[in-house]
Amino acid sequence: MNMCRFSNNTRDYVEQYHCILDEMICNMNCAELTDSLSGSFITQMIPHHRAAIEMSKNLLCYTTNIPLQDIALNIISSQEKSIQNMTEVFPRCESCINCKRDIECYEMKNERIISDMIYEMKSACTDNHINCNFMREMIPHHRGAVRMSENALRFSLCPELVPLLDAIIVSQKEGIRKMQCLMKKAGC
Repeated sequence: MNMCRFSNNTRDYVEQYHCILDEMICNMNCAELTDSLSGSFITQMIPHHRAAIEMSKNLLCYTTNIPLQDIALNIISSQEKSIQNMTEVFPRCESCINCKRDIECYEMKNERIISDMIYEMKSACTDNHINCNFMREMIPHHRGAVRMSENALRFSLCPELVPLLDAIIVSQKEGIRKMQCLMKKAGC
């Protein structure tokens, strides 16, 4: 990516975005997976959510688009709450053990989901429209959370985790829908 074609604001935004993305990738890939799908899901989803929070804070430094500010603020509040909820149930969830076959099936699909998400986030079109950049980056991020949650729900999970996954799916799909509408209006 040739950063010299970008405005100073765009350059600063993009540099911060890549730092956030690199940290998310490192933390998700370095997460210690266990024989508990519920525990493993939480261990990888928390850094995923933290990245969305940081991406939203990064956007808020630059955007004047009120609907997009509302989306970013909603991402921050909902994902902070989701992290809190997952942290609270984690000790009980990590004690729910799965069979080796389920773990292998879950991890194989999850690795593909994460790989696809990272590829889409890294290759998102970048131009001097920071609002469009954010949505092109956040939509695959949200889509990754939906797919990770749907993948986990195919297996036996801690009962306390299931409603949290359902909430992730509903909120992320709604966020995607809102951003796609805004992208059409903005001509992204």
